[in-house]
Amino acid sequence: MLWLKIEEIMKEKGLTQYKLAKRAGVGTNTITYLKSGKINKPSFELMCKIADALEISLDELRKEDTSCQNI
Repeated sequence: MLWLKIEEIMKEKGLTQYKLAKRAGVGTNTITYLKSGKINKPSFELMCKIADALEISLDELRKEDTSCQNI
């Protein structure tokens, strides 16, 4: 699951959901919705913001998420 990968990287970097939202320039609700699954198909723009905030490439977020590979 995408959120598990994001959460793992957040823990490694010592980020809270609030700090991630601020770094990404999105509202805290956006991060909460992503975590809860209310946003189950995040936009490319949102994923770029999150990847930039986590200081990783988009490919890093896809590595553990194999759901896209089975389509």
